[in-house]
Amino acid sequence: MKKYFYLTLILALSAAWDNSGSPKKRFVDVPGLDVSIKPGDNFFRYVNGRWYDTAKIAADQAGIGSYSFLNIPQKELLQHILDSISKKSHTPGSIDQKVGDFYASGMDTVTINKRGYEPIQPILKGIDAISDLPSLLKFVAVELKAGNRSIIGFGISPDDKNSNINIAHAYQTGIGLPERDYYFKTDPSTLRIQEAYKKYLILLFTLTGNDRATAEKNAEIVYDLERQIAASHKTNIELRDVKANYNKIAITSLTQTEPNLSWSTLLVNLDAKTDTIDIGQPAYYGKLNDLLGSISIHDWKIYLKAGTLKTYAEALSKPFTDASFEFSKVLSGQTVQKSRRQIMTQNVDVFLGQALGQLYVKRYFNEDAKKRVLALVNNLQKSFENRINHLDWMSDSTKQKAKEKLYAITKKIGYPDKWRNYDQVQIDRSKYFENLLALGKNQYIFQLARLNKPVDRSEWGTTPSTVTAYYNPSFNEIVFPAGILQFPYFDFSADDAINYGGIGMVIGHEMTHAFDDQGAQFDKEGNVKNWWTKEDYEKFKAKTKMVVDLYSSFTVLDSIHVKGALTLGENTADNGGIAIAYDAFKMTKQGQDTSRIDGFTPDQRFFLSIGRIWRVKTRDAFMLTYVNTNPHSPATWRVNGPLMSFAPFYKAFHVQPGDKNYLPEDKRIKIW
Repeated sequence: MKKYFYLTLILALSAAWDNSGSPKKRFVDVPGLDVSIKPGDNFFRYVNGRWYDTAKIAADQAGIGSYSFLNIPQKELLQHILDSISKKSHTPGSIDQKVGDFYASGMDTVTINKRGYEPIQPILKGIDAISDLPSLLKFVAVELKAGNRSIIGFGISPDDKNSNINIAHAYQTGIGLPERDYYFKTDPSTLRIQEAYKKYLILLFTLTGNDRATAEKNAEIVYDLERQIAASHKTNIELRDVKANYNKIAITSLTQTEPNLSWSTLLVNLDAKTDTIDIGQPAYYGKLNDLLGSISIHDWKIYLKAGTLKTYAEALSKPFTDASFEFSKVLSGQTVQKSRRQIMTQNVDVFLGQALGQLYVKRYFNEDAKKRVLALVNNLQKSFENRINHLDWMSDSTKQKAKEKLYAITKKIGYPDKWRNYDQVQIDRSKYFENLLALGKNQYIFQLARLNKPVDRSEWGTTPSTVTAYYNPSFNEIVFPAGILQFPYFDFSADDAINYGGIGMVIGHEMTHAFDDQGAQFDKEGNVKNWWTKEDYEKFKAKTKMVVDLYSSFTVLDSIHVKGALTLGENTADNGGIAIAYDAFKMTKQGQDTSRIDGFTPDQRFFLSIGRIWRVKTRDAFMLTYVNTNPHSPATWRVNGPLMSFAPFYKAFHVQPGDKNYLPEDKRIKIW
């Protein structure tokens, strides 16, 4: 077997030059292949091994490579835009003025450092003025409207059971560590994070004038209160239960069962006029109601001060940004803070994302890419329909419903048809903190305006420049921003094998989300509504159980395993995405051919492209946090996991029994 792959490499190297003697544009990194590894043992390493062993993660980053880490060079493009427009004068109120001046205000670290923590002193004084529960809850509501969230998680989005209308939602919140289990685990890694967090709290209190003893006491009060709050939280796995996290209830009922929260008054202070609200996690609000009655106002004020300091630490002077970084690096493994340019580019993208997006699209987006990718999407829809037609476990009635949902999917590519405006925001070039507050308040007003109004299905949930893609079950839509329409996902000059293995796999992945364990509970209109026969749904759940079991067996670091239940939806989408993209590729001229490029067959190039799009290397500290909190499997298993179950891959690379990633037929995942 090894002899075959060395021969493939030699053929590939000889094919790397065209007849004129000039180097070709190559889409398979042939020199980067680790031919000492059999594809059937570890395809991720076969494709990316040499790169992985030599790639250096920048000191100010947690990882390097594709997908989310491709946003690092992407942000450099945005920085060029921001550096340029921030140095010029623009028409007051224009996009260029707001984007440029907000960026400039955040780059003025001399002024920011000179101000220290003076910008938040009015907020801290507001906390000092709290004297009872009503004034505490009013403070919480007022601050939430400016972006300073504490004990109330509040948002406006479609009703899960009536997707045409936006309603109020409340969700669990109130903790400072990544998720509930960080407060209760006792392994060395978690204990180190707990201690780093307490140290961070102590430092924040010290920086705002408390002596060491008082700061330590305050930190303990905050941590103990957060731990009690965390005990009421659902786990990330429990949060995936769609129906259990929908609890629409009348405000009058909540007022009776949770009197300490004074829901009617709270909603008035939030400017939210509604008779009902969806309480995502009722246990949290039940516990919060109890804690508001049992914890002293004094301790709650300490807690709110800590929350305010954490919310705004990165917007204050250097001692505060340093303190924030010292804690975050324990979670990410970074050793050096990002540059101010990187931080501000990210902030502009977060707070003025569609304004910056317009500037990005004008400079960098090729409009023809939109048409080309739409054609791929349409081909994959046909492929998916064909796979549904040939399922041996689903009845004809459910198949019909599935196909109706498939063809009802809205396709959004590149950027929004209707841009969001920021007309109500005033940006002052000399006041960074005040700009943040203005943008936070504007975002709340923008969101609140949706309450009890028809859903605007033209809205986007990401910025055009971001390297990502998503499926939104409430909208029944798939979204592919301009940022992901670049190599290694997509290239105009690439052959179909590369593009179908790249963006095609991503498209198939997002389509499959409409039919994963969560998406399958939504109908074609985006409502949580059953469209399955009972027998079909039981068969579907049995197949998803196989996904959980298989991925739970995969090792990430030492004894740390993938959380199969947490990553179920993404793993289902990865398996479906590859199958759908491959079938669509086989409809193309190249897919039906056997001609080699770079020494590889079309099928081999398709799978090599899949291995390349998940080329990612991260720090171990980041990966530990990732495994505990992220619904995606680590990159290695986004490649190896689905390919272990895919017969065409076995054929393309001669995978045999005895290869480390060989799976017997009855163990392979076959859902969509």
